[in-house]
Amino acid sequence: MQAHSSKLLKKDLFGQVRLETRESGPVIVRDTVEAPSWTRWLARRLLAREARALAALTGVDGVPQIVAVNRDSLERSWIDGQPMQVGKPADLRYFHHAARLLRHMHRAGVVHNDLAKEPNLLVTVDGTPAMIDFQLAWYAPSRGRLFRLLGREDIRHLLKHKRTYCPAALTARERRILETPSLPSRLWMQTGKRAYLFVTRRILGWADREGAGDRF
Repeated sequence: MQAHSSKLLKKDLFGQVRLETRESGPVIVRDTVEAPSWTRWLARRLLAREARALAALTGVDGVPQIVAVNRDSLERSWIDGQPMQVGKPADLRYFHHAARLLRHMHRAGVVHNDLAKEPNLLVTVDGTPAMIDFQLAWYAPSRGRLFRLLGREDIRHLLKHKRTYCPAALTARERRILETPSLPSRLWMQTGKRAYLFVTRRILGWADREGAGDRF
């Protein structure tokens, strides 16, 4: 369907992300065609990863819904709201709803894997939470041990945000979770993260929070 208007939200080594306004309403389009040939294979894999996760979450409120998908592009529904660092949720009910949404996702076999970034959590127009950007999400219906470890990290990252915006509301159990990151998380912080930052920022010139003021 032809767009009445199109706004470029992000362009990097993995292609473009656009907000397109159509007769049926706004949609987000992730397009890998514009990615350089040497990163296009990775861009397509990330797109396919996002499509699998969102397909498993069809009908779930608080996550984007797939409009159309093929090898090179993914169209998903637009969720009206502000990134967390802009919306600054101070209402405890926001985090209760976010925890419920996360449990629903995990029961569906999906871990987000990227909730440390505030732009990936929205404060919608009615004050409820939404989660976006599922490129690094993992769909694993068997929900084995690694899945449970990654799911715990999803929870821990959400609690970090709760500590930022509603610190007095943290329970003793939640503080214990915050104080005990999983072994994969500790290894990542001590080794993998440094290599990741070197490759993405020094070699690829790409920053995780790039475009944080926009929505994608």
